[in-house]
Amino acid sequence: MTWGTITTLRHDRGYGFIAPDDGGHRLFFHRGAVAGGGFGGLRAGQRVLVVGGVDPLAPRRTRAVRVRPVGG
Repeated sequence: MTWGTITTLRHDRGYGFIAPDDGGHRLFFHRGAVAGGGFGGLRAGQRVLVVGGVDPLAPRRTRAVRVRPVGG
């Protein structure tokens, strides 16, 4: 797991992007990757723990396969 910050959220579309603390590329995430189904409570600027994995639609790209919000 790595730390990151949510930079963009599209609640209406069910996805967002996370900037990892290590300075790597932003990670796409889908609402289904959020632990406990808590996508609706997320906000831009929120800290998260992220597990990256291969994007099945673009195998050369990494996406967040597990997102765990921390804090409120």
